[in-house]
Amino acid sequence: QFEYLERAVSKLKLVVPATLLIIFVLLYLIFGRLDEAALIMGTLPFALTGGIWMLYLLHFNQSVATGVGFIALAGVSAEFGVVMLIYLKNALKEQGADPDPAQVETAVREGALLRVRPKAMTVAVILAGLLPILLGSGAGSEVMSRIAAPMIGGMLTAPLLSMFVLPAAYLLLRQRRALLASAHLQVRE
Repeated sequence: QFEYLERAVSKLKLVVPATLLIIFVLLYLIFGRLDEAALIMGTLPFALTGGIWMLYLLHFNQSVATGVGFIALAGVSAEFGVVMLIYLKNALKEQGADPDPAQVETAVREGALLRVRPKAMTVAVILAGLLPILLGSGAGSEVMSRIAAPMIGGMLTAPLLSMFVLPAAYLLLRQRRALLASAHLQVRE
């Protein structure tokens, strides 16, 4: 069992970074901007903290099963960020070609508010599906509960992060860009 665990840990050391790299490349391909892909990737560690806390509260050790749960959580968390960023970008696009910082703030606020209800519904469905797996007993439940635990913990932190931190960080990113664009315009005039 120890040898099996060692082999599994060595494989996870390859799989986890490869998964994160694939997520980053896909984000870059979706948005075409490094800063926006990095913004979503930067939120992943914070989203994963809910999973870490859940493992701690349940007294689960890190294992291959929890590693799989964290990989799944990273994917769901990245998806939350992608959808939020798409809504923010669409709301910003409605403001025109070169919005000023006040228009950027209004657009980000409107885009983030549009995601509250769908996000709450998604999280509720995920939690409703995973709670029976976490609490279940029977054949295979010990492994399945360790896969579900990080995802349930992450479903408590990832949505909050994508609804509050991601819009705020995107607002700072876009306001800076809007200020630089308006300063550049003033210099040209």
